[in-house]
Amino acid sequence: MDGTPSLIAQVGQRMMAGFDGPRLDDKFISLVKKWKIGNVILFKWNVTDKEQLQELCEDIQRLVIQETGRPAFIAIDQEGGAVSRLSDDATRVPGAMAIAATGDPANAYSAGKITGLELRALGVNFNLSPVLDVNSNDANPVIGVRSYGERPETVIRYALPMMRGLDDSGTLSCGKHFPGHGDTSVDSHLALPVVDKTMDELRSVELAPFQAAVEAGIPAIMSSHIVFPRVDPGKPATLSRQILTGLLREEMGFQGLIMTDCLEMKAIQHTVGTVQGTVEAIKAGADLVLVSHTAALAADSAEAILRALESGELDPEEWEQSVERIAALKADYLNRPAPDPSIVGSDAHRRENLDLLGRTLTPIRMPENRFPPLGDRPYFAGCPVFRATQVSNLANDPLSFPVYMAEKLGGQAEVTPSNPTAEEIAAISERACGATSIVVGTYNGHLYPGQLELVNRLAELDAPVVAVALRNPYDLRSLSPNVWSLAAYEYTAQAFDAVANVLQGKTEALGKPSVTVLTN
Repeated sequence: MDGTPSLIAQVGQRMMAGFDGPRLDDKFISLVKKWKIGNVILFKWNVTDKEQLQELCEDIQRLVIQETGRPAFIAIDQEGGAVSRLSDDATRVPGAMAIAATGDPANAYSAGKITGLELRALGVNFNLSPVLDVNSNDANPVIGVRSYGERPETVIRYALPMMRGLDDSGTLSCGKHFPGHGDTSVDSHLALPVVDKTMDELRSVELAPFQAAVEAGIPAIMSSHIVFPRVDPGKPATLSRQILTGLLREEMGFQGLIMTDCLEMKAIQHTVGTVQGTVEAIKAGADLVLVSHTAALAADSAEAILRALESGELDPEEWEQSVERIAALKADYLNRPAPDPSIVGSDAHRRENLDLLGRTLTPIRMPENRFPPLGDRPYFAGCPVFRATQVSNLANDPLSFPVYMAEKLGGQAEVTPSNPTAEEIAAISERACGATSIVVGTYNGHLYPGQLELVNRLAELDAPVVAVALRNPYDLRSLSPNVWSLAAYEYTAQAFDAVANVLQGKTEALGKPSVTVLTN
């Protein structure tokens, strides 16, 4: 291997990598030692509880400082709601669309502040949030409730306070996914999406929140693996110099850190390939490239970047600017004092969060301004949580909406398939006969229509039916008009408790949807 250690160290500063499991493994340790990788991304599989996470972050910093002489960015996707990596003993705030349903941007600031304080207390210094995508396509399989809404002004109104809350906690924020992932019907984790919009169309919708965030001083922006053929017909945004440098740097005036989404995603891996993708992303204008999972791919990528640097394929002046940009952000944020770990999952944070969560519940259809009484034989139905998108956590959660609700409120639980067939719907409906009320939890039912067919079939029975959307509220759009409906935005125990309080009449559901659900 050619090259001086100083160049290798610079390559390592421009990379972020990850590993499996709750402890540093030998492959990752070797990667850091050989290639001086200076930054780490964590996922749900890296976290078991708050004490373990704090110890892991200490181990990461010890290793990276020993090998590079500088502290590491330790990043995580703690957006809240559907995309939360922290364990249950930490505070998990509601997601973006739920926060917007409260109607108060101060709640977005509170969510950012709580999240940032707890991350910093545990040793995580970089939150890959807020999502700046405008969810203008309700068939979007990857954004949905991760977006604040379907209009750019809604996203701006809530994303910027979230950013400020993170910043005031001492945690770096990162707006994503530039120039916008909201109008796709393809998950870039699985394939390469295309958004065929003109620059004027992009400026009026997708780019507006990013421009507002740039002007508000957001420290980092993440690129998307999406082709915008009217801007650059040949390349996804992550690999497009026209988009990252021409548009984001020069036209929009962003001077902060540009980082890529993971280059192991199939949108890149199955086209130019991860290794070449890291080189192309740097040439396009990215400062920090992510190879989030595979140590061997990260090592090959580091070697390819080093060769490109030594051969003159990478602009030396831009290279130096990126290295300095990373160093400046580390000097600023990573030296800020961390809160005491006792703040993580504290009673004060939990109370504030439960109050916030209660404000997110959104009635979509509520005849007579109330939900029906459950009676003495309620029937709860719904599918288990599943991995709706690759950005979600692995679907190994034993939590079940119908089982949880029946144990809490009494009655019968029916665990249904994620997309029940006509025969399964008929059998479930027969078993529901005689119930005094029926409550069905849906989970991405607008993309798995068997769930909605089940709700409508149950609505033909004598008992009142309540549908609760436990991810995207679009599920509630095509239900029979005699079905009561409620958007809860997340499949978690804390959301189930809040729903139970509403169904029992203990609390009111006061949220207002930030996306169009009913048009009549």
